[in-house]
Amino acid sequence: MVYSYAEVRERLSTLLERALTEGQVKFRSRDGRVFIIRPEQPLKISPFDVRSAKLPITKLDILEAIREGRARF
Repeated sequence: MVYSYAEVRERLSTLLERALTEGQVKFRSRDGRVFIIRPEQPLKISPFDVRSAKLPITKLDILEAIREGRARF
């Protein structure tokens, strides 16, 4: 997707974040030239890198839930 100059001015921080996640963002200047905004060094983020959830459950609760799930099938 190519963004307009006005969109870049309005949503610069959002587009910079998108460039980090997608690798680059294209925009068209008022005179029609197309530019690419790309991070100098792309972040290498694993899709498996997730925050942990603080829940009041124990290891035994988790193992019991796994056993119950396996018993059904």
